[in-house]
Amino acid sequence: MSLFGTNTGFGAGGTGVFGNTTTDSHNPMKDIEVTSPPDDSISCLAFSPPTIPGNFLIGGSWANDEQVRCWEVQDNGQTVPKAQQMHTGPVLGACWSDDGSKVFTASCDKTAKMWDLNSNQAMQIAQHDGPIKAIHWIKAPNYSCVMTGSWDKTLKFWDTRSPNPMMSLQMPERCYCADVEYPMAVVATAERGLIVYQLENQPSEFRRIDSPLKHQHRCVAIFKDKQNKPTGFALGSIEGRVAIHYINPPNPAKDNFTFKCHRSNGTNNTTPQDIYAVNAISFHPVHGTLATVGSDGRFSFWDKDARTKLKTSEQLDQPITACCFNHNGNIFAYASSYDWSKGHEYYNPQKKNYIFLRNAAEELKPRNKK
Repeated sequence: MSLFGTNTGFGAGGTGVFGNTTTDSHNPMKDIEVTSPPDDSISCLAFSPPTIPGNFLIGGSWANDEQVRCWEVQDNGQTVPKAQQMHTGPVLGACWSDDGSKVFTASCDKTAKMWDLNSNQAMQIAQHDGPIKAIHWIKAPNYSCVMTGSWDKTLKFWDTRSPNPMMSLQMPERCYCADVEYPMAVVATAERGLIVYQLENQPSEFRRIDSPLKHQHRCVAIFKDKQNKPTGFALGSIEGRVAIHYINPPNPAKDNFTFKCHRSNGTNNTTPQDIYAVNAISFHPVHGTLATVGSDGRFSFWDKDARTKLKTSEQLDQPITACCFNHNGNIFAYASSYDWSKGHEYYNPQKKNYIFLRNAAEELKPRNKK
């Protein structure tokens, strides 16, 4: 039996994959736990591309010893730790090359590395004057490169063979998050900056956008249209809100919108509402629906076209810091660890970090159109 096949719904009927266990606050959804998770907060997750057989998951963290780990996720749900690599500072971002042979990692040590999974060798390929927050592989018809976004207010492009960047673009502020879907890139910065880049022939700034959100940007993800072309992005803020923004909509006032999420205590005015950061957004590769995860310790699935919520998880006992789908959308991975949203006094070093895997084949199907 394939646990992540399209027709298996483990966890259905409340029994979970391990039988009817008592409710456990660290894993209330009874999802599969990845073995040997990092020893410190998990900053990023990335699944291998469809070009290699199987599913491999990369996780980046703040751990001192092994900031990047790779697991094989087998069809039966077993996870096998395969390899790990080090930086001299926390890893904030990670991505795969399109052929699945290499992983690129971005760190607070102001460098990015290229990790060759076949030889298990890692080498530095990028350098900034500040921590590198975002890293993405760009595969264009006439070039391929790694894009790095840093707190030094630059966006740099590297061909991985030269110590100097192919190009460096100045940004108005520090890079907080970014996404790439060729031929489009979007970067969200400090002070609510938002810049779209076009990547054809060579990268260049396409448009600066007034932020649709009033609070600090935390995460961004590009979405595609029915023709599989990038057409807009979802932007999440620390104020429990996501903006859906199209680049060239027929009717901007109607097509672009924001919605509240990752809030608790309902909406009545007698009790103040708890509002949490949206830590990550990921789009389902088949259905175009999206997942958000937050500091409230929940994940939610949404249909942006029908403007409806598809599902919200039970509350975990700590924030969810990262999430991603595998290449065919059957697996949803999410990481549970402290995001420091309540400061050091809420940090408990005894608390373990977890990465969970959930069958996402059915729950992210869009609502039937009426």
